[in-house]
Amino acid sequence: MRINWNYIKTIALLLVISGLFAFSNERSKKKTVKGLNIQFVGDQNLYITEGMVNKLLIQNYGDLTNVPKEKLVLNTIEEVIETNDMVKNAQVYLTVNGELTSKIVQRRPIGRIEGNTKFYLDDEGKRMPLSMSHSARVPIITGKITGQSLEDVYKILEYINTDDFLRKNVIGIHVEEEEKYQLKFRMEEFVVNLGGVDNLEEKFKNFKAFYAKANKDKTLEDFAIVSLEFNNQVVCTKI
Repeated sequence: MRINWNYIKTIALLLVISGLFAFSNERSKKKTVKGLNIQFVGDQNLYITEGMVNKLLIQNYGDLTNVPKEKLVLNTIEEVIETNDMVKNAQVYLTVNGELTSKIVQRRPIGRIEGNTKFYLDDEGKRMPLSMSHSARVPIITGKITGQSLEDVYKILEYINTDDFLRKNVIGIHVEEEEKYQLKFRMEEFVVNLGGVDNLEEKFKNFKAFYAKANKDKTLEDFAIVSLEFNNQVVCTKI
């Protein structure tokens, strides 16, 4: 009877691999969390601090240091971090050194509402509470704040943030009423009557053409109101 050495070698190899896997798995189960590492991705203006995240984790899990790795449910930890109103999303994982790492993306405010209640409007058009840690330098929204006017303001802010000139110079939006919005500029005394949110691209194109010419002629300070409410034209009221 011939012995099939290839068969025996295959069986032996499988047994060795199974043994190594079981040994590695047993060692992994015995490993514990060696420390916490909290990282903020992107914008370093911290609306939530490392200390706040640590406090949130302690409130829900106690001290995670030396906790066995097998007891951690990483998805649940991510969900706990994301309960904070300043957090857009969180990714939690364990490094090979046993460090529990949290990578956090914060929500990004694009406007600050100063009405009966004060809050930010974020880049998804959602309400975001003010932060005790950092005050964002974003346009201030005043006037008659309603659900519809907030939707319109979000559209205006979205457009402003696509344009370098507008993003650097528009410091405020005033809601006279729905469909009647005014813009305030950083360096200029005049206000810009925008009207509604229709034809924003055309309106701002006309405004920038007017601004370039008036700036060249050194006449910007002569105007009190610049109106973009009328089709394909800029109507100015002098001081």
